[in-house]
Amino acid sequence: MLEVQGLTKSYGKLVAIAGVSFRADHGETVGLLGPNGAGKTTTVSIIAGLLSPDSGEVLIEGKRVQSDTDPVKRKIGLVPQDMALYDQLTARDNLTFFAALYSLAGTKAKKSIDDALNLVALSDRAADKVGTFSGGMKRRLNLAAALLHDPQILLLDEPTVGVDPQSRNAIFENLETLKKRGKTLIYTTHYMEEAERLCDRIVIIDHGKVIADDTLQGLHKLLPVANVVAVELDRADGFKPEPMLMLPEVKSAEFVQGALRVGVHDLSRGAPEVLRWLAENGHSYHHVSSEQPDLETVFLTLTGRSLRDSK
Repeated sequence: MLEVQGLTKSYGKLVAIAGVSFRADHGETVGLLGPNGAGKTTTVSIIAGLLSPDSGEVLIEGKRVQSDTDPVKRKIGLVPQDMALYDQLTARDNLTFFAALYSLAGTKAKKSIDDALNLVALSDRAADKVGTFSGGMKRRLNLAAALLHDPQILLLDEPTVGVDPQSRNAIFENLETLKKRGKTLIYTTHYMEEAERLCDRIVIIDHGKVIADDTLQGLHKLLPVANVVAVELDRADGFKPEPMLMLPEVKSAEFVQGALRVGVHDLSRGAPEVLRWLAENGHSYHHVSSEQPDLETVFLTLTGRSLRDSK
């Protein structure tokens, strides 16, 4: 549905993005993750047509987006990070204004507005001024404004910033509904748990370049330790985990809160190896479990842990 090929953008000597490429298919949610200043918003802005790239192209259903007035851009809806709403207008009047920008009027506009308000559960507040809305309600109305022309591709630039847990969950449910309808979602966020819940694939951008593009399962394979085998020993007194580092599949071994935690890359080979070593060396155990690092661990491993400042 959407293909981004070799996008570059510089501001003088500052390189915002350098050769960003990825694709997103029908009914797929792709997460764009990266530290501050990595190039996420620049990439979204180019896809939306708000910025022109220095080089590279954006393809929608195989057709290159060529100008601001290119009809293919009507397949895109943008939910910007900043609120695109007028506090002195009612929710319905806001949507009527945005519908007019999409050349929607009359019965068609009314149906689109009613459907959008219903999706984001704001039908009962349609006649209220947006200035009276909570932050979460404004975020939901921001989403509704992007849906009026029934776009196939929805670009979401940190759509849950500053909202309460209930509103965030409501937005998640809205997006999951849109995905079931076959919409293609491009989702930027700093919240790793959001990406884990919503995204089929994750693209990590750092210093303006794509450094990873895979499913969450695939990203785990990029880590030296892709799985942890946790073993509760019957007797831990005097046990030293260091000799286990000689095992081919073991990448780390330590005691954490009374349990032996062994890092392995391939669980199917590593777990039997660990348990066999324990048995052969006379160490009995009463509980074994395994776990994977969370997305935050993957992200920090790939991008580093030093602080970044926006540029």
